[in-house]
Amino acid sequence: MRYEPIPTELFLRNRQRLLGLLKPNSMVILHANDIYPTNADGTMAFKQNSDLFYLTGVDQEETVLVLMPDAGDPKEREILFVRETNEHVAIWEGEKLTKEAAKAVSGIERIEWSASFESFLHRLAPQVDHIYLATNEHLRASVVVETRNARFIKDCQSRYPLHRYERLAPLMHRLRITKDPVEISMIQKACDITEAGFRRLLGFIKPGVGEWEVEAELLHEFVRRGSRGFAYTPIVGSGKNACVLHYVENDKICQDGDMLLLDVAAEYAGWNSDLTRTVPVNGRFTARQRDVYDSVLRVFRGANDILRPGNTPMEYQKQVVEIMERELVHLGLISAKDAKEQGPDKALVKKYFMHGTSHHLGLDVHDVAPPHEPFAEGMVFTIEPGIYIREEGLGVRLENDVLIGKDSNIDLMGNIPIEAEEIEALMQQKVSA
Repeated sequence: MRYEPIPTELFLRNRQRLLGLLKPNSMVILHANDIYPTNADGTMAFKQNSDLFYLTGVDQEETVLVLMPDAGDPKEREILFVRETNEHVAIWEGEKLTKEAAKAVSGIERIEWSASFESFLHRLAPQVDHIYLATNEHLRASVVVETRNARFIKDCQSRYPLHRYERLAPLMHRLRITKDPVEISMIQKACDITEAGFRRLLGFIKPGVGEWEVEAELLHEFVRRGSRGFAYTPIVGSGKNACVLHYVENDKICQDGDMLLLDVAAEYAGWNSDLTRTVPVNGRFTARQRDVYDSVLRVFRGANDILRPGNTPMEYQKQVVEIMERELVHLGLISAKDAKEQGPDKALVKKYFMHGTSHHLGLDVHDVAPPHEPFAEGMVFTIEPGIYIREEGLGVRLENDVLIGKDSNIDLMGNIPIEAEEIEALMQQKVSA
C-alpha cells in the first residue's frame, strides 16, 4: 500500500462534527467526482471530491454518501454507496472496494452498491424536510464543466421541488478550516517528502540543465517515497521565467548566472504541501541576487510574526505589504519619497509583489475556508512573499507551510534549507562530491 492507513477515527469525528451543524430532520447527499474525459477514449486521473474524502476516506469514483441523523431506523442514519466490482471491471481496472473494505476505511456500518442509490433516495427523501447538497463555493473557483454533484442538484430538485434545499459547502468550510491532528500528521508527511525532493535537487541543478529535468528529479523522489506525485502543477522557472507567477511550461535551459524559482511540492494520502525556493543555478548568489533574496526572507519572517490568532486576512495582507514596501525601498526599486506619497492601494509595491502572501492548505492546495475568517490555532497556512523584477529578469519567492499554534507558529517545513548560506554550501558540497 502506497500510504500508511489513515485512522478511521478521523472520518468518524468529521461526520460527527458535521451532524452537529445540520438542521433538524435533514439529509446530506454527497457524490464523488466524475472521471473527466480528455480526447478520443482518454481520461484524466481521478481526483476525489475533497468533502467526500474528508467525511469517508473513500478515494473511488461513483461513491455516494447519505447522512440522515434523525432517521427512525438507526441503520439508515449513515449509508455509503460504492461501485460494485464485476468481472469486466476486475479485468480492466482492478477490483473496487468490497463492502467490508469500505466499512473498514470509512467506519460506516451500512454499505450498499451504487446501483441501488436511486431506490434508496426514492424511499428516504420523503422522510426529511431539509436536503443538503454540495456545490463548489471556493472564492477563486471557475467551474466550466458540470460536475456529478451539479447534475444531481438539478435532478433532485426536479423530483422533490417542495423540499427545503440547503448549502453543504459553508458547513464543510467551517469544519475543514481547522485541522485535526491526523490531518496535520499527513501534511507533515507531505512536507517531509517535499524536503527530500528539494535536497536531491541541490546536487543536481547546474548550468545547462533543463527545467524539465529538474521536474523529473522531483517526481522520481516524490513517488519513490509514497506520494502520488506533485500536489499541483510544478513551476520550475529559470531567469525571467521566475517572474511569471504560474509558469508551467518548464521547457527552458537553466543558464549560468540565473536564478531558478521552484514552486514544487508533494501530496501524501490526499493532503498537500506547498513549497517555494529560489536558488542560483551555478550554486552562488550574485550580490544583487543575495540582496533580493534576503529581502524576501525578511518579509517571510515578518509575515510569520503577524500570522497569528485574531488577525484577519485583509489586515494581515496590508501589514505584509508595508513590510515589503520597506524592503523595496532598501533595494532601490522604490524611492522613500514615492513610497510615502503613493496611495493606499500601494500600486508601486504591487508592481513587484502582486499576489497574496498566504492561503489555507489541506486536502486542497488552496484549501476552503469561510471568507474573512480570523486566523486561529489549528489552521495551516502557506507564507509565500516574492519580489519580481521583470526588467532585471530576476524573480525570488520563498514559501513554507506553517501551523498556527497557541503561543507561536510551527513551521512544518522548518527542516528545509532556506538560508542563502546553507543553500550555497549544500550546492557546492554536492557539486564537489
